[in-house]
Amino acid sequence: MGNVPADANAAVQRPWRRVGHLSSAGTRLDRFLGAAGFDRGPWLTVFFAAGIAAWFLLAKPWQWASAIGVALLLALAAMALWRDRDDRAELRLAVTALALVFVLGVLTIWARSAMVGVPPISRPEAMMIQARVLQREEQPAQDRVRLVLAMRDADAGLARKIRVNLPKEADVPGIGEGAVIRLRVRLMPPAPPMLPGAYNFARTAWFQGLSATGSAMGEVEIIQSAPGAPSLARLQRRLAAHVRGELGGSPGAIAAAFASGDRGAITQADEEAMRDAGLTHLLSISGLHVSAVIAAAYLLAIRLLALWPWLTLRVRLPVVAAGVGAVAGIGYTLLTGSEVPTVRSCVGAVLVLIALASGREPLSLRMVAVAAFFVLLLWPESLVGPSFQMSFAAVLTIVALHNSAPVRAFLAARAEPWLFGVGRRVVMLLITGLVIELALMPIVMFHFHRAGIYGAFANVIAIPLVTFLSMPLIGLALVLDSFGAGAPVWWLVGKSLELLLAIAHWTSSQPGAVTLLPEMGAGLFAVFLSGGLWLGLWRGKVRLFGLIPAGCAALLLTFKPVPDVLVSGDGRHVGIVGEGSRLLVLRQSKSSFASDNLLEMAGLDGEPLPIAEWPGAQCSRDFCVLTISRNERYWHLLMARGRDMVDERALAAACERSDIVIADRYLPYSCHPRWLKADRNLLNRTGGMAIYLDEARFNTVAESQGEQGWWQDRSAIRKREGRTSQPALP
Repeated sequence: MGNVPADANAAVQRPWRRVGHLSSAGTRLDRFLGAAGFDRGPWLTVFFAAGIAAWFLLAKPWQWASAIGVALLLALAAMALWRDRDDRAELRLAVTALALVFVLGVLTIWARSAMVGVPPISRPEAMMIQARVLQREEQPAQDRVRLVLAMRDADAGLARKIRVNLPKEADVPGIGEGAVIRLRVRLMPPAPPMLPGAYNFARTAWFQGLSATGSAMGEVEIIQSAPGAPSLARLQRRLAAHVRGELGGSPGAIAAAFASGDRGAITQADEEAMRDAGLTHLLSISGLHVSAVIAAAYLLAIRLLALWPWLTLRVRLPVVAAGVGAVAGIGYTLLTGSEVPTVRSCVGAVLVLIALASGREPLSLRMVAVAAFFVLLLWPESLVGPSFQMSFAAVLTIVALHNSAPVRAFLAARAEPWLFGVGRRVVMLLITGLVIELALMPIVMFHFHRAGIYGAFANVIAIPLVTFLSMPLIGLALVLDSFGAGAPVWWLVGKSLELLLAIAHWTSSQPGAVTLLPEMGAGLFAVFLSGGLWLGLWRGKVRLFGLIPAGCAALLLTFKPVPDVLVSGDGRHVGIVGEGSRLLVLRQSKSSFASDNLLEMAGLDGEPLPIAEWPGAQCSRDFCVLTISRNERYWHLLMARGRDMVDERALAAACERSDIVIADRYLPYSCHPRWLKADRNLLNRTGGMAIYLDEARFNTVAESQGEQGWWQDRSAIRKREGRTSQPALP
């Protein structure tokens, strides 16, 4: 063999050096994971959720397929690279498992969307329908009944599920689950977000299988009455009516919500007060309520069974009590409607019972992870909803906080007066509330565009009040009602709930109780979540690294610009930010929906001011012209108010003088503004807009929707509307 040139040897050795570098990196990673106490179980759920999130974030099917392919290649690379390395067995298994559950997450939500999603109706329409009632929901606070109906769409050749609001005066006996009715309805496609970052009802309706929503017009004809056989839905309504009959007013409405899950009688004022005080979670049947019912059943069972010596000597009482608690929790979940948050809470509580019965630690990260994985496997779409995020973030915070070494040391038993022990637990309760409030704040800001600062203090009083007083009293009153002796207990229930409402209204009325914030954006929210997950899932000092992304996200949020102009997807509603302390709006709507969305996205409160009343605006019957200054530049806005015929030449001249033209109609080609023409033709494709004048850019609803089933090009379903007269230009 001849001599091999030195450069050839180097070329041969270079790939092996790269493999060596990868191996040493793997060694360092392996040591880091071992030192940090890496627990693979919770991270499997995190990567499963990451796969679901990737499906929502990526725009097109080929991108979903690419994400699956990259994850599978990563799993194959880990298996090939460390195939013969016994010291890398744990790392190889971890990388492979995480990649595969990521793939499972993408496939799960993809399959769920394909199975339950139904295309929405193509356009708003009024029609006479015959349909079967699938669900009935009482909403006495709004003087209406909400019906979910199944109807046959002969034109589309498929069955549709629609949701219709029926005025209370049109409600007649016999309209219940299983009834067949004939009525005239006005239907709309489920509404997409009005503005970037606003609530996406179209997505929610897609996963609920709803094709349209609307309202009933006129009388309802009953073709076939609801069957008389008892059902859980009827039992739920009867229970709610009974509670409201025993206890009137706002306390009765809240007691009915606790007992049956029926929130329809809670007034808007009470809803808003509970929301602004950070107490809304008490109104929805979720972890607190299910846990209270199961804990009461468990403790009552184990105390009563302990009085039977024969059974105590032969049976493990914790196992029997856990079974009683599980039955109580499942029954309460079914009775209150089996909503996803309730089912999720029930699953978690049952897992805690299993841990108690088997003698294991009931509150652990693995328990939280198993419950989250179960819920996401059945309802993967719940990942992007605030209910799932807030409930699991709160539980994760509690578990991580109470399993930390400083908290364990603070709560450890010691020889001291009992008053000191109670004091330490009260302090810990307050600290827990504050930490939960901080953990939930990014989620609340992302979904609801508001932040509360007094919620932790209100919850310190409200949670024990509901858990240890109101709910046990409601249960006792219902039992005593069987003997006609529940009236005194109902009086106590009313007083406890009046106290709860007083706390809510007082807290929400304090100066600075709620701060409205503009849209956070998915990027900043993802950074917040990554920091929170790192803080919650790691152990020891390494978890403190999670403060870095959380702190960076908080810092970036303070510098995030507020949009200068907000335009709704139909072009009818425009909001101008930065001209004084109030939001300027093009139209004052009869409904508060449009103004509430504009105020939330602008991060402002108070009553909006019509542009026509602003001194710097010039408005006629059909158009408004407004000039605003941003960053030493003047922007001229032309906004359409009416739908009458427009003289093309006059309109073209007005467009040439404008930087931005906004209209809820199709504008002619001759309309050429200097920068942006946001007419019906553009808005049908983009949806609502948030315009940033300093940067001369805009965000749209379409950017976050991709090619999902609930988003469609609305230009195909919008028809040009007739125009009759010529407007006057200002």
